[in-house]
Amino acid sequence: MTEQPSSAAREGQWVSLFSGGKDSSWALYQALENGLDVSRLVTVHPEGDSYMYHVPATRLASLAAESIGIPLVEVEPDDFEADDATESGAQGDEELEPLEAAVRELDSDLSGGVAGVTAGAVESEYQTSRIEEMADRLDAEVFAPLWQENPRELADAMLDAGFEITIIRVAAYGLDESWLGRTLDEAAIAELEELNESHGVHILGEGGEFETLVTDGPHMDRAIELEYSTEWDGTRGTLQIEDAWLSE
Repeated sequence: MTEQPSSAAREGQWVSLFSGGKDSSWALYQALENGLDVSRLVTVHPEGDSYMYHVPATRLASLAAESIGIPLVEVEPDDFEADDATESGAQGDEELEPLEAAVRELDSDLSGGVAGVTAGAVESEYQTSRIEEMADRLDAEVFAPLWQENPRELADAMLDAGFEITIIRVAAYGLDESWLGRTLDEAAIAELEELNESHGVHILGEGGEFETLVTDGPHMDRAIELEYSTEWDGTRGTLQIEDAWLSE
């Protein structure tokens, strides 16, 4: 895995592992800024919970892809039954299979094959090791520009670049219903830094403490507009997206 694309990378095209959230969107943006030929986005739509993938609002990835202007491949796996998993390693390996099958098909279909994949990994060895193993089997690189970077510096860089980020799920002590639908701006990041000190909340929500949707950015031609309500159970909650569209 690399934070910078190798000058000795194999010929071919790049695939971006993409959920529409801030981390995968930043990896895609950085890949484009580095001149990588990203010709496909790939989104996995988990049914129910997942050990490997971002879950909420993945259906909006198609709107994001339209705004970005890169074709989207949507992967529709069976229910991973993550709630019933007894061994996390085996669960992760099983969840990787439909993604690897989709990337392998792209490796056959794209001119020159798949040179590499972009990944929004920050700290999770669990997801990252499996993506690396998949890439190794495909003789491809992994471009992971967020990997082990300072979370506050990453958050600031996203805002400085012009990313507009909406929080769509929270599941951590210290984050209440008021965070649902909130824009991840400088004030929110400052509060998250305080919550990191007081409650251990990760500034970027690593580990599913909160999930996001990038509604606009420099890599997008049009912003995503949302209509939503909130669902809150007393400790965690999710935006219920009722309508979404691209701005005129």
